[in-house]
Amino acid sequence: MRLDMQPFGCILSAQMDAVFKALADRSRRKLLDQLRKNNGQTLTQLCGHLDMSRQAVTKHLALLEAANLVATVWHGREKLHYLNPAPLHEIYERWIGKYERDRLDVLGDLKKSLETNKNK
Repeated sequence: MRLDMQPFGCILSAQMDAVFKALADRSRRKLLDQLRKNNGQTLTQLCGHLDMSRQAVTKHLALLEAANLVATVWHGREKLHYLNPAPLHEIYERWIGKYERDRLDVLGDLKKSLETNKNK
């Protein structure tokens, strides 16, 4: 077994704590939403979606990178930011996937159906 893994392949609690800390802030969740919509954005592009300073966005991105929720790649002179959903998937697998997947799928389908019918 790898040293950075707990039994059943879950990430260590320190890494998981970093993910939860990163997700606790609304601005960081907005950054993740922007990357989900359009992956591979520069700092300037990401700043355009938030009402905060470039320095504040940089600090939020650093926390997201530390939690492994954002990966960066240099493309020439540009630093591109990409969403890394793996830590979220590991959390899902640990607390939800094994136990509630079928029930949540049914509830999710029901919610989508109700929302679709409501908008008609």
